[in-house]
Order: sequence, then C-alpha cells, then structure tokens
Amino acid sequence: MYPYIPITEAEEQEMLKAIGLKSTEELFDYIPEELRLKKDLNLPLAKSEMEVMDYLRKLSCMNTSVNDATCFLGAGAYDHYIPSVVDHLLSRSEFYTSYTPYQPEISQGTLQNIFEFQTLIARLTGMDFANASLYDGGTAVAEAAILSVNTSGKNKILISKSARPDSRKVLETYAHFLKIDVEEVEIKDGLTDLDDLKSKMSDDVAGVILQSPNFFGLIEDVKTATEIAHTGKKTTMVLSTDPFTLGVLKKPSAYDVDVVIGEAQGLGIPLQFGGPYLGIIAAKKSYMRKVPGRLVGETIDRNGKRSFVLTLAAREQHIRRDKATSNICSNQGLNTLAANIYMSLMGKKGMKEVATQAAEKAHYAYDVLTKSGKFKPLFPDKPFFMEFALTSDIAPAKINEALLKEDIIGGYDLGKDYPEYKNAIMFAVTEKRTKEEIDKLSSVLEGI
Repeated sequence: MYPYIPITEAEEQEMLKAIGLKSTEELFDYIPEELRLKKDLNLPLAKSEMEVMDYLRKLSCMNTSVNDATCFLGAGAYDHYIPSVVDHLLSRSEFYTSYTPYQPEISQGTLQNIFEFQTLIARLTGMDFANASLYDGGTAVAEAAILSVNTSGKNKILISKSARPDSRKVLETYAHFLKIDVEEVEIKDGLTDLDDLKSKMSDDVAGVILQSPNFFGLIEDVKTATEIAHTGKKTTMVLSTDPFTLGVLKKPSAYDVDVVIGEAQGLGIPLQFGGPYLGIIAAKKSYMRKVPGRLVGETIDRNGKRSFVLTLAAREQHIRRDKATSNICSNQGLNTLAANIYMSLMGKKGMKEVATQAAEKAHYAYDVLTKSGKFKPLFPDKPFFMEFALTSDIAPAKINEALLKEDIIGGYDLGKDYPEYKNAIMFAVTEKRTKEEIDKLSSVLEGI
C-alpha cells in the first residue's frame, strides 16, 4: 500500500506550476526556518494491505466489548437490545449516502426521515415540536442554555450537580466563550436540593437545567423544580431526560417544562466506543424561532403530493454564522434514522415493555445485591429507574477487576466525579440483562 498517497511526482509538479511555485519547500516559506522539521518523521516502514488488516484485527481483539462480557456499566451510555432490522435498513445506500436537505427536490427521503423523527420525539415528550436533532446529550445541555439566554436576554444558568458530569463540562466550555454565568445547584441525598435551587433563583436567571432520571439513576421532583424555576421572570425550565425512560414515566409536558433535551443513544444506537450519539431538543411553540439547528416542515408540491422542506430557518443559521442563534448547522441524520426505525418498530406497547423490563430487572438486582448487607444502597429509599449506586468497604477498581475476570463489565466509580462518594459504585441494568446474569453478578460480588 506504499506510499499511501495516490499523487505522482508529475502531478505534484503540475499542481505547483499552476500556483506559480517550483517546489513544496516554497509552499511553506512562511514557516520560520527554526520551526521546521529537518529530518524524516519517525514512522515505521509501510506495510502491505494484508499486514495492516492483520495488525488492526489483533488490536480489536484487545478490546472487551458487550458481545464478550455481560455489561452492568451505564453512566450515560447503555447496552440496550437493538433489533437486527435497524442495522439492515441503515445499511441501504439511499440512507447512508443521502444528500444534504438544502435542496428538497432531490432529498425527500432525508427530509421525511427528519420530519418523522421530529414528530416521534414531540409525541414522546408531549412538547409542541422537536428539531432535526443535536450532536449528543452533552451539546444538548449547552444548546438549551444558549436558547434560554437568547430567549430571555439574561445570562445566568442554574444547573443541578446531579446532572451528568460530562454534560456540565460541555456547558462550562460553551459558557466560557459566550460569557454565560453558570452556577451549580447542590445535591442532597442524591437529588437536587430544591431549597438551594429556591435560594439561588433571581431575576437574572435565564434558565434552570435539571436531569431526571439524574446521573445517579434517581427520579427527580420535576414538578416542584419547575414551579420554582417559573418564579423567575422569563426563566426557561429545561428538563434533560433519557427518551427511552418515557415508556413508563410521565411525559415532560405534564410538568409544564419549557424545553426538553436528552441523549437518545438508547433508541437503537450502539455503544460504538462513545459515539457518535444522538441529542434531542423539543420545546413549547414559543421557542420555535430560537431553537438551534434544523426544522423540517410538511407541505404539498405543485402536483398536490405530500412533500417536505426545511422551514422557519433564517439563512444566518447556515451562512452568516456570526448572526446565528447557534452555530450548529447539521444533524445526526443516520442516527435519527436508527431512532426512527427503533421507535416505529417498538410502538407504544413495545417502548413501554422495554422500559418496564429494564426497571423491574434493575429493582431485582438492587434487592439481590443489598440482601446480605455487604453492599449498601448509597441513596436508600429513593426512587430510581434502571440505575442505582451501592457502597462498601471495597474500592470500585478492585470490584471491577474481579468482575472482569468473570466476564462481567462492572459499574461506574462515582468517586471519579464526586469525591464525597468514595467507594461508591453505580450499576445499570437494561432490558438485556437476565436473571442468571444478575445472580452471577451477585455471587461474584459476595465472593470478593
């Protein structure tokens, strides 16, 4: 495969001649001499295609995937079952080579996919509308904060410490450059401290961001938090949630929240080493002109046939980016398709069944793992969905090392993000887990 670069020396000279240069050295004249590398790069010799494939295959065998071991790790990315039809349909060329939707006459398939995704997310959350998607759950938090600031004209955001740590870091990054003031609300027994939220509310708060189920898997008091947020003038209440859970939990619209965001990885999207994933944002109608990204609308063509177009989007959003409400100008097209196929395949009953199984299995695991008293609940008597935290005298690293020897991917070490929860480990139990797998987890933990 050497030299990997398909350009011949003759073609290189032809390109240089076209721009009026005699050598590649002239091309880099602007780089100071003392900064240039005066020797060849320290790279290994080129390999043949067979050698490269063999090397990559050996590297892949060093990974332990959810196909090799039973996974009880969550913390934002979950091992859900994905029906084979999802991957089969995604692999069709008309989907993975679909054209940009700027020209509707040749991208009806792409536009319909986005429109159906918007419709399903709006129905699932109970909100008035949803957009074409965001990059992931973390950027959804940041975009919701920007939306709150743009809508209210204020620049302070309150976010609970029970929200995902990585999402809070993404928000901090965006906020730093946009001069948005971010203040965190304390937690109490694993849940947002509503008294602290109340004390931090003021007229300069643009938005309040709450996650439920939160990072610890606990279900927050969204109703009361929303009532507190709405005491502020033009304050936006943002709820971050996992749409997968809405098969059994109340729709966010039932709590009068203004904006719903979340990570939709659970809707037919594999773990795939951390991404790409799928962020969602849905809102009340009054936010439609300020929401980031794309919106697809349904109309009819000149022949009276149903058709789709990008709508309610100013050109600034895509061209004059310095004037845009947000600089996101694309969407997770293939992942929205996966979510569409998954939700359509499951339907209302299927979504409820999957969520019910996950919740029931998680509560069974909770009971089994805490039965002997060796592992104690970190947040006893708190309602949770499919994730829970336990504490013991054993370091999470030691626990996970022992579990991996038994082909079990263990839980998440909460001490990494919350020093006050040292020796606390969080387990996730999805609908894929069986009674036998949970019992084996219990047996191994008791033997450590």
